[in-house]
Amino acid sequence: MGLLCAALSGLVQADSAFVLSSPAFGNHKAIPVKFTCDGSGNSPPLFWSSPPAGTQSLALIVTDPDAPGGVWVHWVLYDLSPGLRGLKSHIVHSPHGSKAGRNSWGRLGYGAPCPPSGHHHYVFRLYAVDKTLSFAHPPFRKVLLSVIHGHILAIATLVGVYGRSK
Repeated sequence: MGLLCAALSGLVQADSAFVLSSPAFGNHKAIPVKFTCDGSGNSPPLFWSSPPAGTQSLALIVTDPDAPGGVWVHWVLYDLSPGLRGLKSHIVHSPHGSKAGRNSWGRLGYGAPCPPSGHHHYVFRLYAVDKTLSFAHPPFRKVLLSVIHGHILAIATLVGVYGRSK
């Protein structure tokens, strides 16, 4: 799975004009407890700049690459409108006409950071895609990435950190 992400990242350079941010935490900064399983577990607010011309939809994938069993997926959203510039906090499933994919728990929606111990990085990646997407069933991350392969115009990344003592 890590190889697929590396391959996709190698094909599309991060667009410095396409930026993902959160008023709740800075890039490579601590995610507030309220957005984790030790708090309310709600999704954090996210904002982004205009995607590049030709963008037909956006896809958001949130992962924990530091999970003991490998990459753990916390959130999959796709077909977000390219005109949308953010998500408020407390998103349940699929906001603004978007569609939800499955996280590593097999559920739809946001799964809050909840590391067993130590500090983990939570990678929020927003993909600008040159097509809209359709799936018979809510996809897992790997399926979504394989479908958008070759259709990614830009990627915006925000990394949050959260840790727990054992």
